Amino acid sequence: VQLQASGGGLVQAGGSLRLSCAASGFTLDDYNIGWFRQAPGKERKGVSCISANDGNTWYTDSVKGRFTISKNNAKNTLYLQMNSLKPEDTAVYYCTRFNTGPESQGTLVTVSS
Repeated sequence: VQLQASGGGLVQAGGSLRLSCAASGFTLDDYNIGWFRQAPGKERKGVSCISANDGNTWYTDSVKGRFTISKNNAKNTLYLQMNSLKPEDTAVYYCTRFNTGPESQGTLVTVSS
């Protein structure tokens, strides 16, 4: 059972990135799953999540209208489309399966002003 995150990088403010989280060893659609981030010197915080079965989504207030969470069940992969990026979005991003884990390795997103 494993999650592998990718897609981070350096982008200018206003730009976009898409993070991917590939699941192996389990079916992504059977679980509540989401993204966390940890900015330098700060606590880890939830960014977005998507529920199993009905696909309901949740976003933290600071990313509403800019980020979109989705999943491709055929590829067993979770995505986070990030638009209109701001310097305060700079953080290491992780995907995780709720309650049971696992958690992916982090992928670094750096937004320059």
